[in-house]
Amino acid sequence: MLTYSFTCPCYLLLTLSLCPMADAEPMLVPAPGGEKRACPALEDEVAHSTKRPRVQKDENNRGGHSHKPAQDEAEEPEGEETEPLEEEDGEGAGLGSGEAFAEMMKHGLTELDVGIQKFVSEHKGFSGILKERYSDFVVHEVNKEGKTVQLDDLSVPEEQPGSEVFTEEQKHQLEQLQLFKKKEGNVSIEMADDTKEKRTLVHKAVKTLYPGLETKTEEREGKKFIVAYHAAGQKALAAPRKHSWPKSRGAFCHFVLYKENKDTMEAINVLSKFLRPNVFSYMGTKDKRAITVQEIAVLKVTAERLSQLNKCLNNFKLGNFCYKKHPLKLGELRGNHFTVVIRNITGTDDQVQQAMTSLRETGFINYYGMQRFGTTAVPTHQVGKAILQDNWNEVIDLILKPRPGAEKGYLVKCREEWAQSQDPEAALKKLPVKRCVEGQLLRGLSMYGKKNIITAFAMIPRNNRLMYIHSYQSFMWNTMVSRRIEAFGLKAVEGDLVLRGGTAFVLSAAEAETHSIQDVVMPLPGFDVIYPTHHGKRGYREKLSADNLDIDNMRHRVRDYSLAGAYRRILIKPSDVSWEVINYDDPRISLVHTDVEKLEDQPPPVFNKEGKYRALRMEFSLPPSTYATMAIREVLKMDTSIKNQTQLNTIWLN
Repeated sequence: MLTYSFTCPCYLLLTLSLCPMADAEPMLVPAPGGEKRACPALEDEVAHSTKRPRVQKDENNRGGHSHKPAQDEAEEPEGEETEPLEEEDGEGAGLGSGEAFAEMMKHGLTELDVGIQKFVSEHKGFSGILKERYSDFVVHEVNKEGKTVQLDDLSVPEEQPGSEVFTEEQKHQLEQLQLFKKKEGNVSIEMADDTKEKRTLVHKAVKTLYPGLETKTEEREGKKFIVAYHAAGQKALAAPRKHSWPKSRGAFCHFVLYKENKDTMEAINVLSKFLRPNVFSYMGTKDKRAITVQEIAVLKVTAERLSQLNKCLNNFKLGNFCYKKHPLKLGELRGNHFTVVIRNITGTDDQVQQAMTSLRETGFINYYGMQRFGTTAVPTHQVGKAILQDNWNEVIDLILKPRPGAEKGYLVKCREEWAQSQDPEAALKKLPVKRCVEGQLLRGLSMYGKKNIITAFAMIPRNNRLMYIHSYQSFMWNTMVSRRIEAFGLKAVEGDLVLRGGTAFVLSAAEAETHSIQDVVMPLPGFDVIYPTHHGKRGYREKLSADNLDIDNMRHRVRDYSLAGAYRRILIKPSDVSWEVINYDDPRISLVHTDVEKLEDQPPPVFNKEGKYRALRMEFSLPPSTYATMAIREVLKMDTSIKNQTQLNTIWLN
């Protein structure tokens, strides 16, 4: 059995969003009053602003999503390879106790509910505790060049030749002058070693490193000074950032972000509170209950300013700075490398060997993980189905109606008010957190009325809305893949689909003999895909028909909800698979040597071969849009649903 642990009796550590792009529900905690928090190292530079930082969008990237780091109340969900999930903003997390969460999970989904049924290997499963500590799950991005992103350098790059001519104090004064901190002031640099060559070097260095400043030479009491001042005087003060970025420097500062127990958007929200509003971009979202290392890019913020944050932020570390002309785009990464610790395993060494060998040599079924479908009694794919059916009253009902299980008190009151009065304004008053999906939908209903539900529903951010229908596609894919494996096993057969140059082709009987199951893809339903020609297509048609949907007409009258479809490989074989069984005595120690520990020259963990506890430490790399939960499920042979893990956890505690 796969169990989850308590760090104390009151707080259940249940986070099954193992894929770094998993559908978690991160909690974004704003600074008090929505203001920026001042880091002592940046105190002079923190600009208080009511503007919200933008985040680089990638509208053309199917499966990409963009976010605005919030500076007021916000609990924004995080998406897997597509978009953020779901109406449970602020519901699932932070219910206040493990007991309340366990109560809610009694009404949650199991793997069978979302079509996850089959395993690849025949080894016997075994139990273990996953994510007992967040350091038991470490994720490193693999960038588009195939290099694993690591934090191994905290130094600030030397951007331009000439900066060595200034002292640190002079650099600070010049930067403050450039940023108009001294208004109409100037900076005087005494030329102790007065030669024409030295003066020329200083003149050039000021103009190169601090655009917008001009220099002149003055003589005072027999000493020569180079005086830096603003070229535009009062006129430049009206646009203080106009000259603040060297043309020769790339507009985007790229850096590696190491974070502990924070999801990507929460991290960006924190960073944005210490910096002026800016455009952040990244290649993929990362899980919360984990240690993750990823690349971030930010528009026109210097490496020096970013590095100063290391002095005042906990659970973050920024490094490997460089300047580039372009931002990052969602989907650019090659994949992710995982280091996962399963503690207190019961499997024998032979069982572990069989399980991990199968994972390395055969892989696992590429199911969409449980994170894709939400955590409460109303699955996101049911909402998606109602959208595709054009049944908008059902959409509203599913999102707003009371539901079984524990929720935050204000959500319970909001749902009860809606059920009783059907008054969006009255229900909205029960919500202190207005930016949750329920709040956005109620605001839309209040503005446009219940006769304009489609317009009201559009108040929910597009990415969140699309996640519902993508969840339905995922449900269909899981279900049909389980049926296909049940019918034909793990071999390519006549009528299966394979991709050639991005285009799907149907295999003939002869071609099937030359292909393996690793080559076979199955479609997510849509208007721009073909289906297998064996009885799999009939299965799609029958399943969609049972949901009152037409396989031959997947276009929706609202263009956003028209499904083009896509293809997904049935099996995924991880790369760089390795593992070891560790014995240890102290359950509180970390069993992974992190990037920060290496930077600080801390020794790696030492294990007692005779220790009373056993853990499986595994490493593997996965391509984007695949779920690490499904790889771990294949190893342990266990239902990964939070409902099941909660039940097992209760048994384990007792």
